[in-house]
Amino acid sequence: MSDADFTPHRITYRSPTLGRTQIRDWARENGYPVSERGRMAPEITEAFFAAHPEILEQASTFEMVRATARTPGASPGDYGWEIGSRLGDIYTIVFVRGLDGHEVLRRMGAANEDIRLITDEDYSQPEGPAVITVRRIEDWAIAIEDCGWRGLQQEVLGALSHNGGEVVAVHRHDYAQHQVTYAVDGRLITVINPGFPMDRHGVDPDRLDRHLRELGIDPAAGDSIDNPIPAALALAGRITGILVSPQHLRRPILGAAIPGAY
Repeated sequence: MSDADFTPHRITYRSPTLGRTQIRDWARENGYPVSERGRMAPEITEAFFAAHPEILEQASTFEMVRATARTPGASPGDYGWEIGSRLGDIYTIVFVRGLDGHEVLRRMGAANEDIRLITDEDYSQPEGPAVITVRRIEDWAIAIEDCGWRGLQQEVLGALSHNGGEVVAVHRHDYAQHQVTYAVDGRLITVINPGFPMDRHGVDPDRLDRHLRELGIDPAAGDSIDNPIPAALALAGRITGILVSPQHLRRPILGAAIPGAY
């Protein structure tokens, strides 16, 4: 698929002028459950503007591209379950080809004594431990890292992909920047910002452009993507052939609780 074979699916948004906590304050006053940080449910935002049409009427507009599957394969639509799931606002999912779960955990920094059965009571903490679970799907080990980013560290990616290996890491961070990283044989091939895919670097930053086009993203355009995490997970699915589902979050499961802070 060439850049000329599709027209990106563009969504128009309004950008109202609001105080930093205006919608959150209104939501609390009207009985909606909201957290201090992170994304709010779309229905809360819609309810706010329904109650304040004058704010929306005065808003400026802007466009974003919505990633959608243009060819058979993993789709952003496969990941509607991710919002509001136990994964939370910060996590890293690392797909590692050819290694078993124990070896993946060791290369991510776990000592043998850190590796054990992880249950629902185990959570990552800022001061440690870092909790990682791992399971095997076909030829891939999928490590899910709670509230962490060890799987993005260059030395970890090098260790996981050493000697002909292949690694895809998807990182969600609602308070910083999302990221997709692809490494092969110890080399960082490309690092992509899924919210702004033109922002990418590595020894071969354009290696995954075909997959981006298959998801309705023009890699040569300076478009912002309005569903970056579903797009990132679908991109990983097209590379690996693996779809992550809610059943892959179930515990107890093999993992590690690694002492010390990130």
